[in-house]
Amino acid sequence: MTSAQTILVATDLSAPARHAVERAFQLAASTGSELYILHAMELEALDSLREMLGDDVFAVRAAVNSDARTRLDELTSDAAIRRGIAARTCIAEGNPIATIVAEADALDACLVVLGARGESLLRRALLGPTAARLLRKSSRRPVLVVKMEPHEAYRCVLVTVDFSPVSLKAVRLARIWAPRADLVLLHAFELPYEGKLRLAGVDEQEIRRYVTSSSENRRERLHDLAATAGLAPTEYLVRVIHGDPAQQIVAMEQELATDLVVVGKHGSHVVEELLLGSVTKHVLAESQCDVLVICDPREAPDESP
Repeated sequence: MTSAQTILVATDLSAPARHAVERAFQLAASTGSELYILHAMELEALDSLREMLGDDVFAVRAAVNSDARTRLDELTSDAAIRRGIAARTCIAEGNPIATIVAEADALDACLVVLGARGESLLRRALLGPTAARLLRKSSRRPVLVVKMEPHEAYRCVLVTVDFSPVSLKAVRLARIWAPRADLVLLHAFELPYEGKLRLAGVDEQEIRRYVTSSSENRRERLHDLAATAGLAPTEYLVRVIHGDPAQQIVAMEQELATDLVVVGKHGSHVVEELLLGSVTKHVLAESQCDVLVICDPREAPDESP
């Protein structure tokens, strides 16, 4: 990774969002990337008060902007989190989602970083329509959702693999953003028609043989994927688990004390709630650690509202 590449971190300047900024500084320092910090403010609500405040509304708007600039300067001047990086900063007015997407496109950002909680934009349910739209519109770019205070570089990364085209990209990006971390490639699966086989009276031992054979095949595919991604056999571990993928990913995260989970974003559904995919949404909602969401490279961004 070269200094020509840029990380964009969006913050609402709340205390929880500070974790995202700290992590972005850390990643920029470790990868030689430029860092751009964005604070987007939605001030249209002030305009509705103009009848009551008159021209004072402009003074209020100016005060809000001044306060935001002061807080942003204080955040970026903290030597404890800067790590020697001279970040560029921007305060922009407008819809936060549209602003973040526009800035990411203008910068051609290689990564967008967000906090999982905050005072405004990011406090609204991460899996709700706001974040779903952001992840959909940012489909060309990986989005890192920061949940943990970044005491150190990532130590254990769990990469979820479903063998779609996004899986190869996920493995490669995991190694880029966490070059010294233990890398675990996880594939969790349920067999097609497994429940119907039992209903049809298929012997349980036969079903177990079917599961074992399928597990071995999938394990080989994981090793092939790792080789294609350029990983040496000593650089990763593989886990193949039979069970519901969403539940198994979260369970494995807890078992391994993972501090980063990498998941893929799939689908081009018109229905917004389906855009992230049920597994991705479950991991975002239930995991305790940071989550890196990778887009499916086959999908073009959807610019619909």
